[in-house]
Order: sequence, then structure tokens, then C-alpha cells
Amino acid sequence: MMTAKLFFKNLLLIYFTALMFSCSNLQQKNTTPMPVAQKIEKKLELHGHTRIDPYYWMNERKNPAVIEYLEAENAYLESVMEPTKTLQKKLYKEMKGRMKEDDQSAPFLSNGYYYYTRFVKGSEYPIYCRKKGSLNATEEVMLDVNELAKNYTYFNVGEYDVSPNNQLLAFTVDTVGRRQYTILVKNLESGEVIETGLQFAGGDVVWAADNRTFFYTSIDPGTLRYDRIYRYTLGLNLSAEEVYYEADETFYYINVSRSKDSRFIMIRANSTLSNETWILEATNPTGKFRVFQPRQSNLLYHVTPYRDQFYLLTNWNAQNFRLMRTENNNTTQGNWTEVVAHRHDVLLENIEVFNNYLVLQERMRGLRQFRIQNLQNENQHYLEFHEEAYTASIGINAEMDSQILRYNYTSLTTPSSTYDYNMDTRERQLIKQQEVLGGFDPAHYETRRLFAAARDGVEVPITLVYRKGIKKDGNNPLFINGYGSYGASTDPRFNSNSLSLINRGFIYAIAHVRGGQELGRQWYEEGKLLKKKNTFNDFIDCAEYLIAQGYTRPDKLFAGGGSAGGLLMGAVVNMRPDLFKGVIAAVPFVDVVTTMLDTSIPLTTAEYDEWGNPNQKEYYDYMLSYSPYDNVVQGKYPNFLITAGLHDSQVQYFEPAKWVAKLRENNSGDGMILLYTNMEAGHGGASGRFKRLKEIAREYAFLISLGERSKSNKR
Repeated sequence: MMTAKLFFKNLLLIYFTALMFSCSNLQQKNTTPMPVAQKIEKKLELHGHTRIDPYYWMNERKNPAVIEYLEAENAYLESVMEPTKTLQKKLYKEMKGRMKEDDQSAPFLSNGYYYYTRFVKGSEYPIYCRKKGSLNATEEVMLDVNELAKNYTYFNVGEYDVSPNNQLLAFTVDTVGRRQYTILVKNLESGEVIETGLQFAGGDVVWAADNRTFFYTSIDPGTLRYDRIYRYTLGLNLSAEEVYYEADETFYYINVSRSKDSRFIMIRANSTLSNETWILEATNPTGKFRVFQPRQSNLLYHVTPYRDQFYLLTNWNAQNFRLMRTENNNTTQGNWTEVVAHRHDVLLENIEVFNNYLVLQERMRGLRQFRIQNLQNENQHYLEFHEEAYTASIGINAEMDSQILRYNYTSLTTPSSTYDYNMDTRERQLIKQQEVLGGFDPAHYETRRLFAAARDGVEVPITLVYRKGIKKDGNNPLFINGYGSYGASTDPRFNSNSLSLINRGFIYAIAHVRGGQELGRQWYEEGKLLKKKNTFNDFIDCAEYLIAQGYTRPDKLFAGGGSAGGLLMGAVVNMRPDLFKGVIAAVPFVDVVTTMLDTSIPLTTAEYDEWGNPNQKEYYDYMLSYSPYDNVVQGKYPNFLITAGLHDSQVQYFEPAKWVAKLRENNSGDGMILLYTNMEAGHGGASGRFKRLKEIAREYAFLISLGERSKSNKR
């Protein structure tokens, strides 16, 4: 039976290959004229330097010409991609066919109820459910997002919180994609939904212990900066009361939460290099918050209550963070005592506290492990993992009085898995593993962790996955992804959609470049500010390493990245346009200098510590030297598929739109440069699970068609 399945798959591959040869040159099929953007000269002057931006007018969201241009680009893309429509449908069907449509998440226990999320066959959105006391109890549907979303083209539930008495559900809703939420409250006993009238919320909401007061974050309607925390009490007909205002514009993100032990409401204000926490007893919702430790430059700390103490993860004299402890009533820095010392080769990322156990999530040489300590007898051990490359993370552990650690595990060949680990007996139990339909067998695939030598001698990790049996003869199409910003580590996770590439002979790769945090805090600091070019050099050096090792060659090499990863794509293509056959840049941050000079744009002021402040000439000059939009020059560019979201609050739609226009103007080669703008969504694209698959199918068809073109051109 297995042999028959493999034979059938080979027939399908032959069919797909024949199909793509029949439409190998997409541009020959195109009947819609390529849009040519109007040029209106705009002079931008600073530090005695003048930049000319002919497409600055695209910033005018309300200008009808802008919408016309974006719609024309969408029409052009559809025309160019028309020969791949059959392939796109097949890809969509494949990816959807691997999905268990009536799936359910692993349930977790919190305050007497088991909570879980499930989907029903054919539905776009989740259903949030719970059962009282036992998994055998009657199901209670808290929210059916499919019903809520019926009249909207975009719909997203941000966060929800159940009141301590389990009777009320507060939740936040975004119907545009710009992360501007409205707050609703549902009575879980009567089913009544209460319209609070609270708008421009940041997405988080949390109940106090009185079961009628909740706190939430609000955002500035213009800059979308998270800047205020409000208190609201049901049934008093009072307007929301401001309890916290963040005046420092470099502190972009603030949030409010309830501690795991339910004793405290906690406000956290965050900038790139500094943060501050304020606390209030949950039983005193009308009280005044008190600062835990006043903010200091370059001081980061994260607070977790435990009995009459607090644990703190902090970078105070500890680049890779250390663990401290302090008393409830003496929380300032001078009262902190060390529990786990700093280690130069281990990044301390996260902790989980139980009544009797402390769990440390550590990262060493790019991979995570869990260090478990018995708080009663101080015994400790490691929960280790043995794949060459994987991702493990602490899961939802809502109960303090438990000896069970819930954690998540995945790799490029292991579907997402949820485990319960008994910290007393050291036994682990698989609670749920993502079910991949369609005959997926991990034994047919191989994942590797390689290290490429960068030009300055630093070793950069690369993670690969491919079907077993590939030959290192340079003939494999390879899709390499990267991000490398904000200290965000790009960990290897299973993605059933990528099988549609891998099963067609693609190698899928992740370059763990500097700017992330895979190899510790220093890995991040070596890829930001005036060292940002390390990120781009690392990516290029990883690509060249894979070519040198025989995994691929330039005319079969593709690259992809989104948001700040889109900046990475733009920079490396300007530096080495000859290195890649095609590039997917999703919602790319490419107009770096102009954006970082515009304080009215969301994220700008908060990110001076990430990119630098171009009002200072040193940073202006450095940014200008790599900004993708500013460094487009006359030459041969590879094929591009660039995406945008009209309502994007993080990378405004006009950055990718302007970039496409400038690339087209300067491209002397035959590479396609395509732009797709989702006119109904924001940074994350379509909100429904099936709608998103259609966007992925378009991107994969773009890659596959180009891969087959390079193959046919060699014959």
C-alpha cells in the first residue's frame, strides 16, 4: 500500500511539472498593462542632504488616486498570475486537505473549568468553549466567532478574560485589521452581550476580583501608540476612568494583566531597552497602582509573584538575564537578591512558577531546554530534547497548585505537540499533536542544523528541511527565510503548508541571522542600530554557503521575509541582486529613513532604540546607507512578489507600494515585480483560516512557476 501511495505521488509531481512548463513564462500570458505610478517630486531635506521621493504622494490614504493605483496593481498581479490559477487551486486544495477542519486545542484547567478552542468543518473562525470540572461535562460555548463575524470581511478576537466568579466574559474585537479594538462583555449564564461603548482599545482586558471591574489598554487613535490604562465598572453608568498614562513616546507598548496567582493587577510599560511595572491588589480595584521598580535606562525586568515574594527576570548587570527575588513590600532594585546567576553562553528567556516548582526556559546555542527546580528541597533537573533542531516553549499553566508542566514542542518535521510533564515522577504525556491529513509521514523528511561562517568569522545557524534522498548537486530549488530584528528568534516550527513546496523538490531553510536572539542577547545587539548591516551580511553569507555546499544555485534560490524581514529582503537584494531568482517580501518595512522621521506613524518613536533616530546625523547616514527604498538603483532585479495591507498599523501600505513603483522604474532586467494589497486587512493578512490559505497558495505558485522556468531555461 505504501509503494502504491508513493507511485501516485510521483505521478502527481510529473503532472505538476508538465503543467508548469505549459505556463512557464507568466509575462507572455499577461493582457493587463503594467501600472505606471505618477511621479510628483517631493524634496526631503535634513542634515544638509536632499532626497527626492517621486512617490511620496502615495502616503495620502484618502486620495482616490492612491486606491485606484493599488487596485490597478492588484488587477495586474491577477493578470500576470493567471497562468498559475489552476496551480493555485491545487495548492489551496492540498493545504486545506492536510488540515483537520474539525480540530480542537488541548484543554487547560483554570479556576474550575477546562477551556479549549475548536473549529467545525468549513468554518473560518474558532469557537471558544469550556466545561465545568471535567472533560466529560456539558460543553458551554462562550464565543462562536463565526457567528460574530458574519457581516464582516475581516474579524479578529484580540483577547478575552473570564471573571473570577466564572459568570462574565470580557472580550475585544477588531473588524478592520488595524488593531483598534472594541470591548464587549457577555453574561455566560444568560447569553446576553453587553455593548460597553469602549473603543480604541489595545486588545487586552482583565477582571479585578470584584467581578464587575475590569482594566484595559487604550491606544492613541492617530499614532496607535498604546498609551493609557483605563478602569471600567459594569452597572454604574460611569465612563471609563484613566488610571495610567504613558507620557514617554519611546514607550510604545503598555499592557495590563492579572498575575497567575490572581493576587495582582499588573501594568507593564515597555520600550526597547527599558521597562517598568506597576501593581495593584486585585481585591482593591479602586485603589492606586504602585511602581515596582522605577524605570532606568537599559534596565529590563519581568515580575512574577510567588507567595510573599516576587521572582524577577532581569538584565541588571546580566546581558543574558539572571533570576532575582525580592519581598512583596520591598520591591525596588536595592532589595533584589540573586537566585540564578548570569551565564554568558545561556540566555534565560522565561520562567513558570508553581507552588512547589520553578521552571526556567533557557536557550543555549540556539536551542531551548527546561530547567526544573523543586522549591521545597532545591533539587533540580533538565527536561531535554534530542532532535537536531526544534522549538520547545512553556505552555498554558494556569494553576499554581500543580505538579504538571504543560509545554509545547515542534520541529520542521514534527507537527505541533502539547505535552504534560509530571515534575514529581518525571514522566511526560502527549496530550495532543497536530493531525496532518493526506498521508504525511515524518520519516520521509529530514531536518538539519548547519552553521555558516559569516564574513567576519561568526558562525550563523541555518535550519533546513527537505525530502530524504535529495542530491547536493546544485539542482534543488531552495526557499530561505529570515527576520533578524527586535531580538525575535525565528525558531523552527512545523508548517504543513510548506509541504506543498518540499514535496515538489524545494528545500526550506531558515537563516538565524543576527538581530534575533537565537544565540543570546549579544546576537540581538550585534544586529541593530549601527550594526544592522550584520543582519544583511549574515543572510547573504548563509545563502552563499548553501550554494557552496551544493544545496542549490542562484537561478534556483528564492528568499522570503515579512515586516522587518521584508526590510532584510530589500537590503540583501540591493546588495546582491544576482544571488536570487525570486523574492517574497510580505508587508515590508523598506522606507526606513522617511518612516523613522515621521513621528505621526505608529511605532516610530518607540523604535529609536532599534534602528536609531535619524534626526541625529550619525544614524541618518547609516540608515540611508541600507534603506531599501533609498538604495534602489538602475540594474537587473530578480522577480518580486510584494504584499501590503491597506489597514496595516505596523508597516503602512504605502511603503511596499512606493517600493514597487521605484523598483519597476529602475529595473533593467526581465524580472517580474508584482504587488498585492489586501484591501480589507492589515499586517497579518486575511483573518479567516481558509482565506489565508489562498494568499499562501498565490505565493507558492509564484515560487513554483519561477522554479520551473529556471529548470526549463536550462534545457
